[in-house]
Amino acid sequence: MAELRFTAEEDMTVEELLRVKNGVSRRLIASLKHQEGGITCGGIPVRTIDRVKKGDVVVLSDSSDEPLAPDPTLNIPVVYENESLVVFNKPPGVPVHPSHKHRSGTLGNWFAHLYPGLTFRPVSRLDANTSGLCIAAKDPHAANRLQGNCRKVYYAVVHGITEESGTIDAPIAREKESIILRCVREDGKPSVTHYRRIACVGKYSLLRLELETGRTHQIRVHCAYTGHPLAGDDLYGGSREDIGRHALHCGELTFPDPMTGEEITLVCPLPEDMAGLTEYNITQEELQWKK
Repeated sequence: MAELRFTAEEDMTVEELLRVKNGVSRRLIASLKHQEGGITCGGIPVRTIDRVKKGDVVVLSDSSDEPLAPDPTLNIPVVYENESLVVFNKPPGVPVHPSHKHRSGTLGNWFAHLYPGLTFRPVSRLDANTSGLCIAAKDPHAANRLQGNCRKVYYAVVHGITEESGTIDAPIAREKESIILRCVREDGKPSVTHYRRIACVGKYSLLRLELETGRTHQIRVHCAYTGHPLAGDDLYGGSREDIGRHALHCGELTFPDPMTGEEITLVCPLPEDMAGLTEYNITQEELQWKK
């Protein structure tokens, strides 16, 4: 399918723009919902219930039948693999899946190089500038077994000295005037983040975080809400003085083996740009803490 573009003539939901105003089929919309970059506005993924403003352009891009071009130059480390899945240590700045903005240089392109003929099925996605553990299934059965069964632990370097531990229970909604920004607002969706401070050096704290919910930008929004935005996260009030991207890393991943059901836990050290901010790195002892 060629890329389709629809311009909103008034404020409305994405569903109204696509279905009511332009007659896009329910089947196509349902298919695109599950594709990375399938339905976007301003380059940002949107849901059918999200609202767009007059003049906004919603883009439909179906990449399900497009073979990914292999890219042998990326050299993204494989942390673990078996016949059903592979886990990568994704560096910051690398999108997970090709989209209309990124047709190459993605984790999917590296997967296509390593496993010719296999379909790329990312299960635990990360934002382009978030580093760390990212799992992809090698077959539909593995993808189905893993979906919703992967538990992630994140590490974030934030401004200031936080409390030693705590829970941030604050609903998150989309900023009314922005497709990208999220905020804490009473009418938002329930959002819960648990954290523990494991190091503090100078002006930064290193936090270990687990999520009960998975809202867009949840850690970034919650940390900013408490007055401790992520280092490098200028979108939510952080400074890029010492790091050029938001300092967020998926450092632990637990999931069941799709064939045996055995629980597997992997740990991934902090990348250099984050470790350098607090002179600290993840140790085996950190695996002992749970929320």
